Amino acid sequence: MVRTSIRLPRTMVRLLALLAVVLGVLAVPAHRAQGATPFKILAFYDGTYDAAHISFVHEANAWFPQQAAANGYSYTATNDWSQLNTANLAKYQVVMFLDNYPQTAAQRSAFQTYMNNGGAWMGFHVSAYNDQTPSDWSWYHETFLGTGTFRSNTWGPTSETLRIEDPNHPATAGLPPTITSSVSEWYSWQHDLRQNPDIDILASMDQSTFPVGTDPNQSWYSGYYPIVWSNRNYKMIYNNFGHNAMDYATNTTLSSTFGSAEQNKLLLQGLRWLGGASGPVTPPPGGGSGAIKGIGGKCVDVAGASPANGTAVQLYDCNGTGAQTWTAGSD
Repeated sequence: MVRTSIRLPRTMVRLLALLAVVLGVLAVPAHRAQGATPFKILAFYDGTYDAAHISFVHEANAWFPQQAAANGYSYTATNDWSQLNTANLAKYQVVMFLDNYPQTAAQRSAFQTYMNNGGAWMGFHVSAYNDQTPSDWSWYHETFLGTGTFRSNTWGPTSETLRIEDPNHPATAGLPPTITSSVSEWYSWQHDLRQNPDIDILASMDQSTFPVGTDPNQSWYSGYYPIVWSNRNYKMIYNNFGHNAMDYATNTTLSSTFGSAEQNKLLLQGLRWLGGASGPVTPPPGGGSGAIKGIGGKCVDVAGASPANGTAVQLYDCNGTGAQTWTAGSD
C-alpha cells in the first residue's frame, strides 16, 4: 500500500486546531456547565381567602418556576400543609409560606425544628398576619418574625419608594439606596423591629414616599415601617409585599407583585442566599410575564398545556400552571 502525504496549508492547520479546542470544550460534561445541583424550594399556600391574596398565590406559582433555571433552584408548590413534616422537609433547602402559616401543633413543631437545624425560609405578606393577643404561636410571631401582632394596614394598594437599610446583605447587593416597590397593601406591627438586636432590616419605607395609601382613613403619613427583614439567628427573609390590587367586583387583577425589576432583584438575590447560592442576579423585567386575565377573571389557557400547532386557546379558571403563563416578546 502506498501512503500519500498531504500537505495542508498553514491556515487550514490552524483552523483544524481551533476546531479541536472548540470540540473539547463542548465535550465537557454538562453538569460542569450548569454548576451546582439546584437547591429545592417547597412553597405552601392556601389560596382560599381574599381575591388579592389568591391572585398573588397564582402569580407566584407561575413566576417562581419561570426564574428557576436562571437562578439555580427547583420549585414545588402545595396546598397540602400535612407535607410540613420532618421527613418531607429534609428533602428541601428552602421553605416558603405564600399566604398563611402552620396551624397544627405537629406542623409547627416540624417547622421550628427545621429552622433550628439550619433550614431556610421566605415568607410573604399575610404569612405573618396575627391579630391575637397574646399570639397564637409565640415562637413564630415573637421570636422568629419579631412582629408580635398586626397593628394596621394601608389602603388601597400602592407602589412605594423603599430605602435599602443594609446594603451589605447578599439580598441587597448592587441595589441603589432607594428602589421602587411593586404595588401592595402594607402591614405594620406591634413591635418596633429596630429595637430587636436579632432583626436585620433590609428595606423600609423611605420618608419621601409618604403618604402611603389612597384612603385618607387608612393611610400612613409618617413613621418607620420595615418592609423586608431577616432574623440573624435563622436563615430567613420576610417580605411585607404579596397583595395585588384587585377589581373585586369582577375578580380582575390590576397589578403584579413581580412588576418591579428592582424588587425582583432583591427577592431573587435573597432567595439565592437562602438556598446557598451566591452572587448578584440580573433583575428579570417587571411585568413581562405571567397570566393574562379575561372575562370574569378567568385566565387565558392553552388547552391541555399542549405545544402542538393549532392547539385551542381558551378561558379557564386560573390555576398558576404553565398552560396559563405568557411572556411578552418581539418577533
